[in-house]
Amino acid sequence: MSNVLMPKATAVWLIEETSLTFEQIAAFCGLHPLEVQGIANEDVAKGIRGVDPISSGFLTREEIARGEGNDGYVLKELEQKKTELPERKRRSARFTPIARRQFRPDAIAWFLRNHPEVSDAQIVKLIGTTKSTIQQVRDRSHWNAPNIKPVDPVSLGLCTQIELDALVAKAAQNRRSAPADAGATLRPASETVAHGAYERGKASEEE
Repeated sequence: MSNVLMPKATAVWLIEETSLTFEQIAAFCGLHPLEVQGIANEDVAKGIRGVDPISSGFLTREEIARGEGNDGYVLKELEQKKTELPERKRRSARFTPIARRQFRPDAIAWFLRNHPEVSDAQIVKLIGTTKSTIQQVRDRSHWNAPNIKPVDPVSLGLCTQIELDALVAKAAQNRRSAPADAGATLRPASETVAHGAYERGKASEEE
């Protein structure tokens, strides 16, 4: 099957500009020889302007010369270059196993108490919660508010120690670039996370 664009217009150009046979033109353009003959007699495709297959990259002058020198030669279409565009990866929201979702309010409370510099959007992205849940924990309107206790997200299995350290460092950098509050100090995650959980998190990442 021919991949030539505008086959009839291409046939018009080949009829006018070359001495190829109707059969050769028909085979190259994916048409019937009688249809090509009709184009030559202006019974078919009357008024169509010819399209040059050389400039459009479907044929070479050398290939046309081979066909003109041999009536039985079948013209070979040039291989078209294809540009493969890299598929863009879509970042999906962090998935939290159902068994651990109940611990997210505890992790939120831990952030609110130990790292208020971390924004709600950053917490949402790290542990897979919602801004409304964060607000409910903040204003104590959460349905389970009496039982919520601040626990670091690494101990709860909601993130890794490296992810937590990177988030806290980024939040601290953002805060330093903003007007500083007198007396405000930031505590590194290594101090606010339980020592055993911190060491376990580091060990699991190194493995």
